[in-house]
Amino acid sequence: MACLLETPIRMSVLSEVTASSRHYVDRLFDPDPQKVLQGVIDMKNAVIGNNKQKANLIVLGAVPRLLYLLQQETSSTELKTECAVVLGSLAMGTENNVKSLLDCHIIPALLQGLLSLDLKFIEACLRCLRTIFTSPVTPEELLYTDATVIPHLMALLSKSRYTQEYICQIFSHCCKGPDHQTILFNHGAVQNIAHLLTSVSYKVRMQALKCFSVLAFENPQVSMTLVNVLVDGELLPQIFVKMLQRDKPIEMQLTSAKCLTYMCRAGAIRTDDNCIVLKTLPCLVRMCSKERLLEERVEGAETLAYLIEPDVELQRIASITDHLIAMLADYFKYPSSVSAITDIKRLDHDLKHAHELRQAAFKLYASLGANDEDIRKKIIETENMMDRIVTGLSESSVKVRLAAVRCLHSLSRSVQQLRTSFQDHAVWKPLMKVLQNAPDEILVVASSMLCNLLLEFSPSKEPILESGAVELLCGLTQSENPALRVNGIWALMNMAFQAEQKIKADILRSLSTEQLFRLLSDSDLNVLMKTLGLLRNLLSTRPHIDKIMSTHGKQIMQAVTLILEGEHNIEVKEQTLCILANIADGTTAKELIMTNDDILQKIKYYMGHSHIKLQLAAMFCISNLIWNEEEGSQERQDKLRDMGIVDILHKLSQSPDSNLCDKAKTALQQYLA
Repeated sequence: MACLLETPIRMSVLSEVTASSRHYVDRLFDPDPQKVLQGVIDMKNAVIGNNKQKANLIVLGAVPRLLYLLQQETSSTELKTECAVVLGSLAMGTENNVKSLLDCHIIPALLQGLLSLDLKFIEACLRCLRTIFTSPVTPEELLYTDATVIPHLMALLSKSRYTQEYICQIFSHCCKGPDHQTILFNHGAVQNIAHLLTSVSYKVRMQALKCFSVLAFENPQVSMTLVNVLVDGELLPQIFVKMLQRDKPIEMQLTSAKCLTYMCRAGAIRTDDNCIVLKTLPCLVRMCSKERLLEERVEGAETLAYLIEPDVELQRIASITDHLIAMLADYFKYPSSVSAITDIKRLDHDLKHAHELRQAAFKLYASLGANDEDIRKKIIETENMMDRIVTGLSESSVKVRLAAVRCLHSLSRSVQQLRTSFQDHAVWKPLMKVLQNAPDEILVVASSMLCNLLLEFSPSKEPILESGAVELLCGLTQSENPALRVNGIWALMNMAFQAEQKIKADILRSLSTEQLFRLLSDSDLNVLMKTLGLLRNLLSTRPHIDKIMSTHGKQIMQAVTLILEGEHNIEVKEQTLCILANIADGTTAKELIMTNDDILQKIKYYMGHSHIKLQLAAMFCISNLIWNEEEGSQERQDKLRDMGIVDILHKLSQSPDSNLCDKAKTALQQYLA
């Protein structure tokens, strides 16, 4: 049966195809083996560099016949080898060609071919497998379906430089994520591939290097192993450092820098190690220069962003290396009208991929500005930087939008910039637009940034509130994504801090008590903590406390009871007791505690708890309830004395913790006054 292309071929085209290509397929069925061999050789010559001929032969059913001949025991090794070569050539055509080959189960047939004893046939099968596995339409899992394949490929590594090159290339393309890394690692990938770094063949060295970069990525186990591997008496990191020297090909420099970057991020190499500070980082900065090709600049900037992301010292060093901050500004001007690109193909390619440069620049700016105020200032003062970020927020590419939001989020950690540049450019407007309709990955970063714009000192807070932010954020708290729920409630918490009564009422109305209590029983600890933070901010200043407790008191007291009785950590219970302390500070609200014996017993219990934080929080509740200058204080003091609170206060006044001791003494003075 012929393996048809996904796109149906019109009959008129098929008739042309039949005339020019049919004879190639017919010869594959000749009873004379020599004529079949010659037919395959002629087919090989006909398809080289001819995508139309490749598609024609696939439509006419050449693939099943070639696979049949490849697997027949009666076929000569030469015929099998030529069949593998033709199949490899067909695979080098379009993605549709590869899909057709996969539909005909080419991979199991080629893997079976690797069991042959003939090296030329094995190499032809591997070359074809390499071409198929490097196609984006091939599922990587097909390499791991049969557990015997990986160990067999490891054994074939020693056969020739071609088996080494192709197998390493297959591994580096099919190693996606920790499960694949573990399989390859457990089958001895590190030991089997390490010595290939000293091969006489550049291609073998390069593919081995690429293997190590994908094996080490976010993998502490592999990275820790690589640090101690010796090859010809030299440690692997030293070999990688030699490979990123200026006289080496750019591809080798970049991939070596990636290996060292990934090992550093996985904790196998210290961030202050010379091989990172003096070798890897400067090499990656070099890759960002405008002399480099577009893809080299993209890869250099993205790898550097990843290297320095968690380390403030590396961020500072990078920011003053080769005028990097100014150099990145060129990423937005490419290709320019005066570009030196004379190669039309290259210019066409770069125009299609220029957005990748902008994405990489945003990513690197985000990492550079993650911690240091001076660096953020330098970034923002770079020509038209804020305008570029704002433009980036509305680009058609999701990846560029995401990188722009991340960059903005990084810069929004600066109090100074929130008050100046962010206000001057009304950044909140495009951000609110982004939040209206975006994929989750963008929403998570954009909502996280909104949390910063809603801080009480931010001038953007007011206009954001007026543009319908409350409803938007309340909507986020209902998301299935826990990160969005956290950010939604976090932003509301910031919004409620020292806010007017109207804003607090809007939040409670939009959120609804049902949703508030759903969030208080959320399985995600961060959501619970931020919801308690919101409640604490809502219940601040006496008139607000009394107003909210008069309408929602019963439900809030119920929620507080449930949390104090539940299996929660110290931080959760401390926040909950602080909410009670705020309620106890109300004028009428404190009666909701005084008339609730269950809550009073819980406060008493936490006064005697073994954890200082909980004792202090419980003490705040008591202090607010017994404060002398407030109406009804005598009755409250008497009730609490009858409960044994004064005895506990005497005990706590002897506490070795000075803070707790002082609070207890201050509370006792209320009884003496």
